[in-house]
Amino acid sequence: MTQAPEIPEATRRRHDREIVALAVPAFGALVAEPLFVMADSAIVGHLGTAQLAGLGVASALLTTAVSVFVFLAYATTAAVARRVGAGDRPGAIRQGMDGIWLALLLGTAVIAVVLPLAPGIVDLFGASTTAAPYATTYLRISSLGIPAMLMVLAATGVLRGLQDTRTPLYVAVGGFIANAVLNVGLVYGAGLGIAGSAWGTVIAQCAMASVYLTVVVRGARRHGASLRPDAAGIRASAQAGVPLLVRTLSLRAILMIATAVAARLGDADIAAHQITLSLWSLLAFALDAIAIAGQAIIGRYLGAADTKGARAACRRMVQWGIATGVVLGLLVVAARPLFLPLFTSDPVVKDAALPALLMVALSQPICGIVFVLDGVLMGAGDGPYLAGAMLVTLAVFVPAALLVPALGGGLTALWAAMTLMMTVRMATLWWRSRSGRWLVTGATR
Repeated sequence: MTQAPEIPEATRRRHDREIVALAVPAFGALVAEPLFVMADSAIVGHLGTAQLAGLGVASALLTTAVSVFVFLAYATTAAVARRVGAGDRPGAIRQGMDGIWLALLLGTAVIAVVLPLAPGIVDLFGASTTAAPYATTYLRISSLGIPAMLMVLAATGVLRGLQDTRTPLYVAVGGFIANAVLNVGLVYGAGLGIAGSAWGTVIAQCAMASVYLTVVVRGARRHGASLRPDAAGIRASAQAGVPLLVRTLSLRAILMIATAVAARLGDADIAAHQITLSLWSLLAFALDAIAIAGQAIIGRYLGAADTKGARAACRRMVQWGIATGVVLGLLVVAARPLFLPLFTSDPVVKDAALPALLMVALSQPICGIVFVLDGVLMGAGDGPYLAGAMLVTLAVFVPAALLVPALGGGLTALWAAMTLMMTVRMATLWWRSRSGRWLVTGATR
């Protein structure tokens, strides 16, 4: 961000209201998503260890597959918000429908791959002979819900772009409740076992997609927007998503490499790493909620050709990110003695995790800046730069992480490498934000 005069108090308050109005419901929706897996695990866990292990493998595969396509939400949010800022609400909804159609096409393609290859995919991920049949069953049935899951991502992006994060919260909470009820009924009431859990998830996801489609279709009819698939629009949505796909895959690679390195450090270190990573991921939800607000707000300002407003909003959101990061870091330090016993009673694991958690705490203000600027640049449609910056970050992280076991470092050194990774991301994003090159105005980028 270039040098600018102090933001007037009235403007700051307006930005604060916008950020809170969008970020708080977004946080609730983000937290609701992993509860699906937790509910399934709690219900299936009582069937037996093999069933729970099978669910663990299958749900990890599904979560990874769906997270790869998170660009459907990000790219759609930015594109729709620009149209809203330009005063073209019919065009905004039309743009959102292109994203939803793309989600349907991608989801259908994923089904075509997963159904026949499910046993091989499960074996590739090292499932035991007792868990593999359950994992295959769950994966095959749940894959039928992937089109609905991807449509939920795209439709969520539509509503965020329309500056509505409350509806996604309501749908996510309703979906969680429906998923839990269906799982209990089908697993135990109908006696379907792990297959019942998979069918419950599919039905819940399809219901969520139906609710979203109902909301979007009503908006389209109200504003006279076409619902038919448009080849050019779908192609444009896919092109906008490719850089964000590269960014997401690079980030996933970083997390996988970190886990692989931790596994080489020993059983206690990998156990402590999983605890630390779970907390890091939980904290990311709070910061990602501000990033989601950034996507919607920045896209709207740039669509309205208000670069001054976009700069001011960016500065205020960075301040929010830093403050939230400081608070989260302090909470991690204070809650360490209470947090660790929830996951382990092994003193060796605790000793490995304690200093790693300190690294997580120290990095939270950095993470706050990274998440916010990531959201700002996504809202600006600056996907190609984000992809390039993440590839640079990956190139820095890989040798740093691989040096940890080579030099005899432990888990704390690995999380120092993770902090270095976030610092590199912060530097690349900060430089871009200061350059002003992301301030491209208009209904489309």
